[in-house]
Amino acid sequence: MKYRKKGIKREHSIIEDFEKDLQTLVEEGLIKSAIPGRIYTSPKAQSGKKVITYQYDTETGAKLLMKKGSTVQEVFVITEKREELKNYLDTKY
Repeated sequence: MKYRKKGIKREHSIIEDFEKDLQTLVEEGLIKSAIPGRIYTSPKAQSGKKVITYQYDTETGAKLLMKKGSTVQEVFVITEKREELKNYLDTKY
């Protein structure tokens, strides 16, 4: 089932603890909406802090990568504030 909740599209689940971070990006006005992709995990389970990195620009926004331990998820965001988003993620994560 696909639906949106406060700017975040719900087609795939979101890595634990990242939903609040994406919601903060929407509330700060840095992104208009987020479309999470599939979650990938490594067979070698590792613990680790959560990290969001800016990967590259897309036609309508950017691709972000969310990581926590050995779990990785792509997120495509719609934004016109690419530079502000890059700076925010660099300072926060």
